[in-house]
Amino acid sequence: MHLIDWAVLTATLAFIVIYGVWKTKGAQSMQTYLLGNNEARWWTVGLSVMATQASAITFMSTPGQAFHDGMGFVQFYFGMPLAIIIISITFVPIFHKLKVFTAYEFLEERFDLKTRSLTAILFLIQRGMAAGITIYAPAIILSTILGWNLNLLNFIIGILVVIYTVSGGTKAVNITQKQQMFVIMAGMFIAFGIILSYLPDNAGLHESLTLAGLSGKMNILDFSWNPENRYTLWSGILGGVFLFLSYFGTDQSQVQRYLSGKSIRESQMGLIFNGILKVPMQFFILLTGVMVFVFFQFNKAPIFFNPKVLEKSEIAQNQEFASIVKKHDTLFVQKKNVYEQILNNETPEAKAELQHLLAEEQSVRAKARQIIKEASPGTETNDKDYVFIYFILHYLPQGLIGLLLAVILSAAMSSTASELNALGTTTCVDIYKRNVKRDGSDTHYVFTSRLFTVGWGLVAIFFACYGTLFENLIQFVNIIGSLFYGTILGIFLIAFYMKRIGGDAVFYGALLAEASVIYIYKYHDIGYLWLNAVGCLGVIFFAAVFQILISSIKK
Repeated sequence: MHLIDWAVLTATLAFIVIYGVWKTKGAQSMQTYLLGNNEARWWTVGLSVMATQASAITFMSTPGQAFHDGMGFVQFYFGMPLAIIIISITFVPIFHKLKVFTAYEFLEERFDLKTRSLTAILFLIQRGMAAGITIYAPAIILSTILGWNLNLLNFIIGILVVIYTVSGGTKAVNITQKQQMFVIMAGMFIAFGIILSYLPDNAGLHESLTLAGLSGKMNILDFSWNPENRYTLWSGILGGVFLFLSYFGTDQSQVQRYLSGKSIRESQMGLIFNGILKVPMQFFILLTGVMVFVFFQFNKAPIFFNPKVLEKSEIAQNQEFASIVKKHDTLFVQKKNVYEQILNNETPEAKAELQHLLAEEQSVRAKARQIIKEASPGTETNDKDYVFIYFILHYLPQGLIGLLLAVILSAAMSSTASELNALGTTTCVDIYKRNVKRDGSDTHYVFTSRLFTVGWGLVAIFFACYGTLFENLIQFVNIIGSLFYGTILGIFLIAFYMKRIGGDAVFYGALLAEASVIYIYKYHDIGYLWLNAVGCLGVIFFAAVFQILISSIKK
């Protein structure tokens, strides 16, 4: 990185932190600190909801996911618009009319304290883990670039977010997320344009998409019903609806964003705004990854995208690895020639040759990963999360490197700020205020919420220090959510629509359903999106059974 990149990166992040502290200092009431005094307009709500979901993992892992596996991941989001409509009609009016600080307050009124506390604890567990991953993701980047200690970077990034989140609460999160989304989208559009400009003159957008399609990267829809396939049309629509109903309807990090809306209508419009734009945004980010793939068909890519792994292991002296690299370089030349043939005159022979070369390249990369793992046991050999950052560092012009890094770090800060804000609020309102000190003043609870936010920030930093790559980060964070979201959603659906089921039945049904989800995930190979449906339907089924048993005993 050059001086201008450091200047762009530092100035962008410093502005966000300072602006957030300055605009929201002095919030002392719970209404102001936890709900931003209900002043947010629909565009602020929509951008805040979007920024909360769009973490650094989105902008670091998603292009790498598309580079390796193509556009199929976009199916993950197909259930979101339907979920947003249901939440806008059902959840938002109820939460606003009850004037709650958290989604879980409603559960005590409908059921009892133990059910409210259980649901809040499930949220705290999964969101606390996810907050650690959203800090860990950008720390990996800077550690790779600077050679700095990963744990030190986890601490620095975590503390930056804590500063303005603790200072201004929900309002600080909402205000800073508008600036962060502007930086994020501007940076991604610039990167996409630069990638296209780097391609050969006869490879415009249409031709590039054609080449990507021939390489298997444009297979958007998978109509199969195989539950082992993670991303299909049906898992996206059915499993995705359950996931996004729970995420947007019961996850406090999202609920708190639209609870700060000026009115029910403003909150609903903000959510719908997000629902309309989110799928196209994810499609565009995946498409950027596909364009990176096309770029590397004409510009030599490394056989492994994480250079630090190669530096730490004994790979440099490994003759077998050197032979594999040479084979990879030869395949690149052969592929490039075939791609140029296709651009000039698309022929069946060239297409068949391309398929053969791509399969051979995949085999060579797999062999390289195997050699790395044997030379350095315990090393993570999945390099999906390093594809986009490798392109940024090696091919973007000066200044834009700093901007793209600011994009990734801004996304990390926006998502982590929402998570810490929600964790602090939930711990204060649902656990501390309800179970420990019920008669405190507004000032006391604001102070306590700040303390809990700091505490959760430290927990997230600690978890980040022990984070490891799991396939790739965007999948890891979604797997964590899928382990808990279904159970939480099932509790809320019973609360809204099944008035005959009481608190005891729901409480024990939720415990049994959560145990079932964990067992299925651990011992059965099933796409994780289906776990959301399993957890939700499991709570409803077990709670109904327990209610029948409880009613029969009482008779």
